[in-house]
Amino acid sequence: MKLVQLNNITFGDPHSFVLIAGPCVIESETSTLKHAERISKIAGELKIPYVFKSSYDKANRSSIRSFRGPGLTQGLSILAQVKKELGLPVLSDVHSVEEVKEASEILDIIQVPAFLSRQTDLIIACAKTKRIVNVKKGQFLSPWDMKNVVEKIESTGNQNILLTERGASFGYNNLVNDFRAIPIMRSFGYPVVFDATHSVQLPGGLGNRSGGQAEFIPVLARSAVAVGADAIFMEVHEDPKSAKSDGPNNLPLSELKGLLEMLKRIREAAPLDSGDRRVSTKNTLPEKSLKV
Repeated sequence: MKLVQLNNITFGDPHSFVLIAGPCVIESETSTLKHAERISKIAGELKIPYVFKSSYDKANRSSIRSFRGPGLTQGLSILAQVKKELGLPVLSDVHSVEEVKEASEILDIIQVPAFLSRQTDLIIACAKTKRIVNVKKGQFLSPWDMKNVVEKIESTGNQNILLTERGASFGYNNLVNDFRAIPIMRSFGYPVVFDATHSVQLPGGLGNRSGGQAEFIPVLARSAVAVGADAIFMEVHEDPKSAKSDGPNNLPLSELKGLLEMLKRIREAAPLDSGDRRVSTKNTLPEKSLKV
């Protein structure tokens, strides 16, 4: 397992996990700084390494009328303030090759959204920045398919790679988690992030926007840490009902500390082994079950 280093934060430490958290979308400078400060304080008290996340543009919203964020220039300016005033590393999504260069000047981790996880040109552009690249596994991909994503990034010489599990499509407007995905993707040699909030999303479940089952966030997060997730990704909001994006699957800020305390106890009780997991990186369905 390759350790991925970001300042004093280590992704892949067998004894701890990294928290990646923040509101789904940048709603305003004031709101962003307030959430970053409060989450940072909680993570600091628990000695959990923390990366702030919020999107400057949500380009894949269900409806044309949905709030997308302040956009590239203003959004990056706000994230730069988070770095300057609070000293936090920051993560946000990119959606096109054209925005990668400007985004990389501010972002510590560049994230490729799940819907774009097979877009070769975008992945290569992100990798060439030499920043840490976090690729979310598409809801339509198997964990084995992410080996191809790893090879695309490695082809540029960049080995600062994170892979994120966020559930798989399970019929219409529903996702399901297969926790085999975490050790399978870790076997590719890089740390794996578990997205505990998008995993409870009901995509398009409310017609013109997505629904969610936030009550299952703690269950899935606990399971992910137990099976070896190197980082936990959560969208956190002080008032999910008023959040401008993904409110139904945001974790209330008031519940964050209690959940992190529980996750920390799980990791301390079950640290990861230092060697590579002996898991299959291929679809292992019996051959006879594949015959029609």
